[in-house]
Amino acid sequence: MKAPTLCTIVMALTLLLWGCSDGDDNLKTTGRLNVFLVDAPFPTDQVAEANVTIFKIEARLADRESEGDSDSMENGDSMGGFVTLSEDEIGPVNLLDLIDGASEQLADAEIPAGTYDLIRVYVKGVNVIMNEAAGGETYELKVPSGAQSGIKVFMDPPLQVAGGLSEDLILDFDVSKSFVPKGGNVNNPEGIFGFNFTPVIRGSNMSTAGSITGTVNGEVEGGDPVALTGAAVTLYTSDGAEITTTFSGVEGGYSFVALDPGIYRLEVSLAGYEPQSADGVDVVVGNDITQDFVLVAVPETNTGN
Repeated sequence: MKAPTLCTIVMALTLLLWGCSDGDDNLKTTGRLNVFLVDAPFPTDQVAEANVTIFKIEARLADRESEGDSDSMENGDSMGGFVTLSEDEIGPVNLLDLIDGASEQLADAEIPAGTYDLIRVYVKGVNVIMNEAAGGETYELKVPSGAQSGIKVFMDPPLQVAGGLSEDLILDFDVSKSFVPKGGNVNNPEGIFGFNFTPVIRGSNMSTAGSITGTVNGEVEGGDPVALTGAAVTLYTSDGAEITTTFSGVEGGYSFVALDPGIYRLEVSLAGYEPQSADGVDVVVGNDITQDFVLVAVPETNTGN
């Protein structure tokens, strides 16, 4: 058998090194992004479903040579170029099912490594279906620009996707602010005759976030506390800026997921009970902070003559 020449050996080593380098470069220049949709309960039991169909998701790769906050970049959609995360039609998704830790995966995409400052979510087929007790009517809602230019979700801080690694992005669809009742409100659901769709979505990176979960119970004289449904739980920054509101579920549970590390304030309110608050709730990366509440009923007043 003829021995390989020096030239053949050098060529083989070159091809091997080139192949390894190419693989390493691919590893360094792309990462994986998983996108999940979560939601908070709607504050009235008159509504059975709040549905959306998502048919496209994009992420903007930021121009690292440009600087500016989300407001100054709002009209600069082309500054870094958009990457398509998914063009699969997903839905209709009943947002009211996405509570107590439930989520809907929207995308699993390999994308260029880099900094992403804006997500665009394209939706259609938005409707609200009332419970049978409320007439069972279906309201088809107009989608303001959501089908043409997408719902814009600014990432602050921006999402960092590293080469060879995977990141999880949470899109928190705030139903209580996105579906605005017409002719009534959450405290007077009998007067509702329709809804306006004003989408509010908050984006967060799970790898740099924490969460707050807990229960809202009512004090019972001489007995154990009982779970309270529909209590409004509002989340504030430590300096008083409102972030979002959720509502306790059928077992009194509530949750805020994908929160940036920091100090927060919680306020809880429900008709017939004294409001309650919790200051100094410290959220750290990777931790789930438990904050429970026991509300005290407002004393009955005697209005007799």
